[in-house]
Amino acid sequence: MKLIVDTNVPLVANRQTPQASPTCVEACVRLLLNVQREQTLVLDHDWYVIREYKNKLRSTGEPGVGDAFLKWVLTNRNNPARCERISITRLSDSDDGNDFAEFPVDPALATFDRADRKFVAIALAHPEKPPIFNATDTDWWIHQVSLEKYGIEINFLCPDAIP
Repeated sequence: MKLIVDTNVPLVANRQTPQASPTCVEACVRLLLNVQREQTLVLDHDWYVIREYKNKLRSTGEPGVGDAFLKWVLTNRNNPARCERISITRLSDSDDGNDFAEFPVDPALATFDRADRKFVAIALAHPEKPPIFNATDTDWWIHQVSLEKYGIEINFLCPDAIP
């Protein structure tokens, strides 16, 4: 299966998210280990996702499972059996670099977390529209119905963390 992993998943796996329950941490760890063994992670060609991962995680692969996931991403980013990279188009007039041509122009998504727009853009640019996995970020929950209108599937690993 091809999938996209929001940065909050490896952060929870690293136990860096206080609102995450032990069940939530376990679900995130399981997903990341499964991705490394059996799945295909979908990323962008321009490293928007990898740069975000690198800003929040340790590329040495230690001490947490999320850090090990980043090391795996860096090792496998060019391995088409493990990672697939998609081109997305950053809009040149973007104030903060988080506007992409692939992200829907929809008033219902105007307040969607700007830093997470790259994940939506990747999903929409991919011919299979792979699901996006989220742990504790409530913005995905708030905008779920609006995103589903565009064929975006969001898998919530930690429904207990969503108010």
